[in-house]
Parts: sequence; structure tokens; C-alpha cells
Amino acid sequence: MGHCTNTRFVPLNIAVLTLSDTRDFTNDTSGDFLQKALQEAGHQLVERKISKDDKYKIRAIVSQWIASEEVQVILTTGGTGFTERDNTPDAVSALFDRNIDGFGELFRQITYTELGTSTVQSRALAGMANKTAIFCMPGSTGACKTGWNKILKEQLDATHRPCNFVMHIKKTPTA
Repeated sequence: MGHCTNTRFVPLNIAVLTLSDTRDFTNDTSGDFLQKALQEAGHQLVERKISKDDKYKIRAIVSQWIASEEVQVILTTGGTGFTERDNTPDAVSALFDRNIDGFGELFRQITYTELGTSTVQSRALAGMANKTAIFCMPGSTGACKTGWNKILKEQLDATHRPCNFVMHIKKTPTA
């Protein structure tokens, strides 16, 4: 697997989508965290949106970003629980060319230490579509911190060994 690392950091263009019926830009602490974390890591925020947790609105935004030449990674927060209002997995998984099963598995393993068996109700997931990496995390800021700090920061870093996702992500026109 050593062939999938780079000797230098590659800044990625990342879009952030918060899915909530109650959040806006004044109280979106999860979106704020993801924006700050990705920028501190050296990546670029391409776009940030907040949408109602509606399957078709979610699909429309994520599809637009998947088709964009600029967006390389999509991070979503919210809508991954088990209630009827939690539509993110159903909306986004239909767009995947390939699932990244290990993301949800590892996310639940990590959060088991914090939540115990309640973590089975988390439907955090990830996949690739049009060489765009899509990672869907729960809406809590703590869950976003877990996802970023314990998984994504390394997996979106081209220098991380033995492997990372950067080689699988589309190049931008300027890259």
C-alpha cells in the first residue's frame, strides 16, 4: 500500500454541508468546526451550505458538488441518525460509485468508547462519486471532531502512510 503516499502535502478543495432543520450560520457549530479544521490542516474551503434535512435537497446539492471540477471532497454533518428526519444516508448513498465501508465502521468503533451500544444507531457513511470523496458525519460538534481528528485529517493528507485517499480523488483543473 506504500504506493499511495506522496512526499508533500496536497491541499484539497473541500465543500461542507450542514443538514439541519434548526441550524443557520449563527449557530452551526459543527460546520464552523469543520471549516476551521480543514483550513488549519492546509485545505481550501470551496463552498459551505446549510440545508433542511430533505432527501431531494441533499441530493441536489451533493450532486452539484460531485459534478463540479473544483470540489474534491464533500463533508456533511447531520441527518445520519435513526429517526424519520435523518435522511442523509438514503439521499447520499444512491450517488456513490463505490462505498468506503471502513469509514462508518471505524467511526462507530471509535464512538463506542463514548456512547456504548447506542453507536449502532449512527449511520455515518462515506463513498466515492466521480472521484469525489464524500464523508457523512453526525450533526453533533463532538462527532465532527471525532471524524476529523481521528480519521479524516490523516486520510486526506497525501503524506499519511501506509495509504490515504488523496490518490483516489480527482485532480482540479489547476492541480
